[in-house]
This record gives sequence, structure tokens and C-alpha cells, in this order.
Amino acid sequence: MSVVRFVSSKIKDSQGLTGKLVTLIKKLGFDFIAKDEIVAIKLHIGEKGCTSFIKPLLVRRVIEEVKKAGGKPFLTDTNALYRGSRQNAVDHLNLAEEHGFTHLGAPFIIADGLRSTDYVEVKANLNHFGTIKYASTIHYADVLICLSHFKGHMLTSFGGSIKNVGMGIACRSFKQVLHSEVKPRFRDPSLCTGCGKCLEICPAEGAIKIINKKAHFIHEKCLGCADCITICPENALKILWDEAPERVAEKIAEAAYGILNHKKGKVAFFNFLLDITPDCDCFPWSDNPIVPDIGILASFDPVAIDQASADLVNQQRGLENSVLDGAFEPGEDKLSYLRPERNWEAWLDYAQQIGLGEREYELHDIESGEVFSFYKKKGSGVDV
Repeated sequence: MSVVRFVSSKIKDSQGLTGKLVTLIKKLGFDFIAKDEIVAIKLHIGEKGCTSFIKPLLVRRVIEEVKKAGGKPFLTDTNALYRGSRQNAVDHLNLAEEHGFTHLGAPFIIADGLRSTDYVEVKANLNHFGTIKYASTIHYADVLICLSHFKGHMLTSFGGSIKNVGMGIACRSFKQVLHSEVKPRFRDPSLCTGCGKCLEICPAEGAIKIINKKAHFIHEKCLGCADCITICPENALKILWDEAPERVAEKIAEAAYGILNHKKGKVAFFNFLLDITPDCDCFPWSDNPIVPDIGILASFDPVAIDQASADLVNQQRGLENSVLDGAFEPGEDKLSYLRPERNWEAWLDYAQQIGLGEREYELHDIESGEVFSFYKKKGSGVDV
């Protein structure tokens, strides 16, 4: 059974949230960080217009504690698949500065390079993937600390540690593969200039030809890697979102497994249950929270911390000044109510099945010293 540690967002003994985070870190322990090891701190800075991302002041405390442990931290994220302010490293870094993440005492490095072509490919040998492609910068870092803003999500019901790793550390081309079975199609053929960049990067012989200054795709030879969609400077190729949500969730779990398999004993996860919005921070806005602020969780198990986060959210009273129009009572499943067509528990079941972590956990309130209930087969007994 995995241990998940918890500090409440409620003020106690005049200690605020930044102090509580430091206490949480000390209780978890950063002794897995050796002197002079390079520590990647993975986070999501939010899309331009989003206001619900993890506050830089809290991130600074994590940086300081990594340095005290002897590590050399840097903040990092990968470029986004969709059009927006994080599609390439230049725009991404400009937004990181605008949102307050570039002057916290650690450099901000885009993990997959200028246009998301800096990645490694590692073996996974799972149901959906034989290999996983993800950001080389994180692969070569000694330690990974994952800071996740827990919130709702349109595809997976919620976003937490598993998604922050599985989708958030994948390179752009693999993000596309996670979302769908990829065959490139034109968004608008007139946008294609015949530059040939797609042909240069394509790993499949004969899958792309340039004819009369236009790219032509031979789908029967396509490997579905999506590198052409990623590299196109004119954004002429479609990003497809036609994969079943259940398969997307399973693929994200497999990607997380493949990535974390190379960081065993060198990863820690923090879920911030603050400003718990109904949608992802990739949206250029932040809707009202669906439940009150809860606190911060820490664990070495990404499945357990996401299970505990979902349980804690569902145990709160829903906020009426939100998208919720039902499931207000404590114990009612807010995540399923928002997306009844999704099954977030099946996602965690699959993650456990492939060995990513355990759904069963103990929740340790490090302020009171109490150990709360843990996940049970028919539901949660968590009561905070």
C-alpha cells in the first residue's frame, strides 16, 4: 500500500501554504537527490489567459528545498500540440516569463527543444505501444519532480500526476499519437509551400513525396509517428482528435510507465488541490473552481496520489457558483458528474494493471499525525 502525504490549505498555527509546502517536502524527504544531481522540476505554466496554474511562489519553495538537498534544479515543460502560446520554445519561454516562472532561482528549459524534435525513444512493450518518445532533457536529468495542478479534464475526467508525465513529457509528435491513430491530412492544402521539411523528418521511406511544390502522403507506407504534423512550419496538416477517450487514457498511462521506468527511485510527485477548475490549464481561461481549495499532496506513487486527489475532490461539497448543477453533496462523484461518459476509475485501474502504481493508499495528514482511510474496491472512505 502506497503512502500519500497531505497538508491542508486551511491556516493552522499561523502557518501559510508556503510554509506548509516546505513542511510537506521535509516529511516526504528529498534524500533521493544526491549532491550535484540535475533535477528536472516538471510543471505546466498555463496557457495564455489561464490563471489557475500553480503559483510561482510555491514553485520557488520547491526549488529552494532541492538546492538545500544538494541538487541543481531547473524548471521545465514540453511544447504543446495544439495551436497556442506554447507551440514552440520561443513563445513558450516568453509566456513562462509573463506568468512569472523565469526568475525563481532556477532556469526554465523547454525539455523537447525549439520545435519539439529533441526527444529519445525508449522501449515500453505494452498493449498500445512498443516504444515511447519523450523529451530528451528530462530523460537525461538525474531526478524528476512532478508538480501537478489537479483539475478536471475533457478527455480523462481529471488531470494530475499521470497526465502531467504521460502527456506532459511526451514530445509533440508523440502527443499526437496519444490522441489518435495518426495519418497526416491537410488542414488546408493551399498552406503547403512544398518546403520539404516533412519529407526530411519522415522515417518511413516513400511515405511522403513533393510533387509540383506540394506534399503528397502515401498512407499505406505511413508509420503514424506524426513528426510531419509537428514539423510543418505552415501548420498545414491537421491535428486529429478522433481517438476514443478510454484508449487515450490508457495510452497516457503507458507513456507515463515508459518514462518513469527510466527514473526508478528518482521521482517524486506533488498534486496541488487548489483552484480546482473543471478544465485543463491548456485552455486560455480558468473557470470557477468546482470545490473549495483542499491542500497539497505528495507521494512517490503517481497512481496513489491521483486516486487520493480524486477521492478528496469528490469528498468536498460542490460549489454552486461553478459549472456544477448537481452532485453538490460530500461523497458524490463530481468528476463523473461533469463527464458522465468518461470512467476515470477505469483509467486508474489500467495504470495499476500495467504496474505504474497502486490505487490503494494511506493518506497521512502530516499536521495532525492522523492516518485517514484508503481506497477500497467499491469506493473511498477518505474524510478530510
